[in-house]
Amino acid sequence: MEALVMAGQLILAISILVILHEFGHYIAARAFGIKVEKFYLFFDAWDVKLFSFKRGDTEWGIGWLPLGGYVKIAGMIDESMDKEAMKQPAQPWEFRSKPAWQRLIVMVGGVVVNVIAAIIIFAMISYGYGDKFIKNESLKAGIVPSELAKEYGFQVGDKLVSVNDVPIVRFEDALQIKHILSEGVSYKVERAGAIAEVKLPDDFIKKFGDNKTDFFRPRLHFFVGAVGEKSNAEKAGLKKGDIITKVDSFNFEYLDQFQAYIKEKKCSKVNLLVSREGKDLNLPCEVDGCGAIGIGIDSKDFEYEEVKYGFFESFPLGINKAVENIDAQIKGWGKIFKGDIAVNKAVQGPIGIAKFFGSEVVWKRFWLFTALISLGLAFMNILPIPALDGGHVLFLLFEIVLGRPLSESFLEKAQYFGMITLLTLMVLIFGNDIWGLITNTASAAPNCNCLPK
Repeated sequence: MEALVMAGQLILAISILVILHEFGHYIAARAFGIKVEKFYLFFDAWDVKLFSFKRGDTEWGIGWLPLGGYVKIAGMIDESMDKEAMKQPAQPWEFRSKPAWQRLIVMVGGVVVNVIAAIIIFAMISYGYGDKFIKNESLKAGIVPSELAKEYGFQVGDKLVSVNDVPIVRFEDALQIKHILSEGVSYKVERAGAIAEVKLPDDFIKKFGDNKTDFFRPRLHFFVGAVGEKSNAEKAGLKKGDIITKVDSFNFEYLDQFQAYIKEKKCSKVNLLVSREGKDLNLPCEVDGCGAIGIGIDSKDFEYEEVKYGFFESFPLGINKAVENIDAQIKGWGKIFKGDIAVNKAVQGPIGIAKFFGSEVVWKRFWLFTALISLGLAFMNILPIPALDGGHVLFLLFEIVLGRPLSESFLEKAQYFGMITLLTLMVLIFGNDIWGLITNTASAAPNCNCLPK
């Protein structure tokens, strides 16, 4: 059921974005008097369709193959490879009979609409939900760095001040993608009353992608926020709101100290000193094979700040988020081509993307990922690969510079090459997804029940 919910959300998001993308081509073509023969969500491969109707000159429908969608523009060499139509004399309503600048606008129409859609979605998320973030200055005890972060020089208790000389106001901004994809990432931290600098090496992003734990997290006092059903904590008698003040003879102050001690006690019993409604209780508790007792954590050590935005105020925010995301994609692909990031770790296929939506429908998350996918589609489509919009744009720019169109024979061969390239990429991406499922299953969390001694 969870897989169906994730798949359903992905299909809904892709369907919305494909319709918008193709509508961008459609509306631009119609604006210049170009006939659009088909407008399809999904592909009607081998002329098999789930639904269709004709209105005016256009056949509207839904195909059976859910790999995107298309508009068939009269007089254009596209994925349909309709050679017979191209042998006929050019008609005034055909794509090939229009000036190059008009054809260029038609080809970028889909990408433009995807970018606009992302901006609007980002803006409406800001307007409808506002922002909620942890105030960095409220983290009085600083951070707990991961083992990787410690390798680079971070220490327990460091208080984050800035990244790349940009002050960190929101704790969540400390690891913003625009920062960690930059060259020479540098943090300023407050340590023992002085300012220290932590510089990350050039290969940081490669190791960061492999690091499965939080790079750093807030250092917190804590109390029991939830007790797992049938967990060792429940069996021991722990309740929501309990404050654990001591474990065995070990006195601790912060969550990371408690967690480190408990992990050393795998498959053994510990004695918890618990404060509940002003009374101290001693509760013996089993620790499982993963070094956990089955509690959820809560804390009052940090402050959330919520910001609400007006309708018109939200649009500049939407533009900024779209620009930042596009910039991150450009930097990310730059690092892929340089070999700093492995392609199989950076590129997600449908299975990988579906996981981001989660196993339950959370509309804020749904629309956020829909906006991100919209920008991803825009970016991928504008790449200069034949069969993509960017390939058509590249050839049209050549035509404008040369003052004459490229031959139909060349365009047909380029289209075949592009289609083969895209199919190969799709096979590799799907293969990467499937391999990820296999390896994730093989390396899934171990059974944390202790074996009898």
